[in-house]
Amino acid sequence: MTRSSQRNPISAVWPGRPYPRGANWDGEGVNFALFSQHAQGVDLCLFDDKGRHEIQRIPIRERTDGVWHCYLPEARPGQAYGYRVHGPYKPEEGHRFNPHKLLVDPYAKDLVGELRWGDALYGYTVGSKREDLSFDRRDSAPLVPKGRVLEPAFTWGDDRRPSVPWQDMVIYELHVRGFTMRHPDVPPELRGTYGGLCCAPVVDYLKRLGVTTIELLPVHSFLNDRHLAEKGLQNYWGYNSLAYFAPETRYSASGKVKEFKTMVKTLHSAGIEVILDVVYNHTCEGNQLGPTLSMRGVDNASYYIVNADNRRYYDDFTGCGNTVNLEHPHALQLVMDSLRYWAEEMHVDGFRFDLASALARESGKVENLGGFFDAIRQDPTLNRVKLIAEPWDLGHGGYQVGNFPLGWAEWNDRYRDGMRGFWKGDPGVIGEVGKRLTGSEDLYGWSGKRPNASINFITAHDGFTLDDLVSYNDKHNEANGEDNRDGSNHNISWNCGAEGPTEDPEIAALRERQKRNLLATLLLSQGVPMLLAGDERGHTQNGSNNAYCQDNDISWLDWTPTPERQALITFVERTIALRRAHPSFRRRSFFAGKPSEAESVTDVVWLRPDGAEMRPEDWSDANARCLAMYMSGGGIADRGPRGEALHDDDFLVLFNAHHDEIPFTLPPAPYGAWRLLLDTASGSPPPATEDVAALAPAWSEPAYPLQCRSLVVLSRPDVRP
Repeated sequence: MTRSSQRNPISAVWPGRPYPRGANWDGEGVNFALFSQHAQGVDLCLFDDKGRHEIQRIPIRERTDGVWHCYLPEARPGQAYGYRVHGPYKPEEGHRFNPHKLLVDPYAKDLVGELRWGDALYGYTVGSKREDLSFDRRDSAPLVPKGRVLEPAFTWGDDRRPSVPWQDMVIYELHVRGFTMRHPDVPPELRGTYGGLCCAPVVDYLKRLGVTTIELLPVHSFLNDRHLAEKGLQNYWGYNSLAYFAPETRYSASGKVKEFKTMVKTLHSAGIEVILDVVYNHTCEGNQLGPTLSMRGVDNASYYIVNADNRRYYDDFTGCGNTVNLEHPHALQLVMDSLRYWAEEMHVDGFRFDLASALARESGKVENLGGFFDAIRQDPTLNRVKLIAEPWDLGHGGYQVGNFPLGWAEWNDRYRDGMRGFWKGDPGVIGEVGKRLTGSEDLYGWSGKRPNASINFITAHDGFTLDDLVSYNDKHNEANGEDNRDGSNHNISWNCGAEGPTEDPEIAALRERQKRNLLATLLLSQGVPMLLAGDERGHTQNGSNNAYCQDNDISWLDWTPTPERQALITFVERTIALRRAHPSFRRRSFFAGKPSEAESVTDVVWLRPDGAEMRPEDWSDANARCLAMYMSGGGIADRGPRGEALHDDDFLVLFNAHHDEIPFTLPPAPYGAWRLLLDTASGSPPPATEDVAALAPAWSEPAYPLQCRSLVVLSRPDVRP
């Protein structure tokens, strides 16, 4: 018997062990372990296969250092279970125990059943004048998903992490469901699932595009918010975690955890890394008026940061009602165990931490070298995976761009805003552009980091898509049912002359050019580029900059082929290939601004349209919207994999965000003529070969007619010995 189809009660209950936490099958039985420091009693509740009926309740007698544990030699994988935890219900003291509420194990690795909203989910009586100080005795079990004992066996074979070097990465942020829901070549039963994401047509598309790393929006099991469910909407993004170990079952065609593992293994075989967007800063239980589903009922005062002056309330640094208390060793252990589980058992390659500043808070203040970061730094598993911070939260002092510890990369919103503003035509941003193009040394160099600490992006899931960025001046979030009050008003966008869809061919052409400008800038900047899935094919959300609850055609990618989409896809493919072929665009070290030991030419030179070098005062010129960046292929300080010196072609990248054409005087080319690789005004992509000298036309004129709002790349082939 391999599943819990039995109806006979469990007859043997052994003491078991306090570690590992959760429900763990060892081949003979199942060990259950739950931490609750303040509990006075814990009941393990066993359910039928589908989690609908409670078939047995077992009081846990053993307690070791706050961990309640038992071993059931007769339990098997597939056993559905939950907990009821007894203790004081004193919200004013931070305690919210209520044994009438069935609780999801914080360590559950698999779930069965879906949450159904109802007032019985709350520890207090909804509608009471005393609010959360009241006490509710209704049984919540019929409404709550149950943990399920997992059989972890999986044939990984020779699976290996691709281990793409940071400087070679091209990250592609995507949503598991939305990416394939409308894909015609994915079998209907697999669309929107882990299985769909590893179908051959999808993997081939990612490989052709040239991305090395996919970053998945949250796949930890999460809940749909009650207010959304009541409006017929769905929490689409998934930043509402319930269980930090269990993959979201809505994304599983088979209903089995191994489907996620198969996805990872298949992507690894194609050389593609998998990074997870993880939400450890808060949970789905919300503020003091939220439901009691898991950690709140297990041990509220240990797992969450309660307010020091009034423990009934939470310190909310996340905007979601609560903040996980990583100062508590067992809450910290929960997060660390979860991270190790996904890295070791699920073979993922790294993590992007949502609102990472909240994880750094100690006594309410952000401490960059606090316990969480110390724990990761010394961990033999986690210090070898890729770590990316969203370096802010909503609390005081939460904006920490550039301040995360060594070993961490960061989403660089300074890059996003600077490049958006430049191509929009905003005044006075040219100095910011120079800093961001070269890897943001001002943000990261001071601490000993390198350009790859900067995750450069123009768009992400939160905000306008690229197509909407050049098509709308204002947000249009009416579909969310909040009268367009939600979402940011600071988009740094420009509609190019008309709000939304247009039949004006000049506006349409300008929008396509602006997309090429932004994409080329992103892919040819120093640092790690991150693309938003669908930007390369003109995906629109109809002006929504907050599509968090739109699980429909607003968010799902449209795979219908059009000439415009194919042209943009080809442009992105070729530009990524250009980046991959030339170390000049993937430097591991910051520019020195001076000649290297082997080269008499400065590694980077900034030029004005008249061909002269930029002066200090030029960088603060509010009217300056045009410049060039010269990169010497002989000025690369990095070394190759065998310690060899790296050489490359010389490159000249021209930027013109002005509304007029500008004749740009080119520097002399003593080693040969400049060759034109890319001009976004023409719409043509770079050559489809690394041997650009064979295809790129020579440019012999002293000046280049740099069209309005365009980017040009010129190269001079390397002739160094």
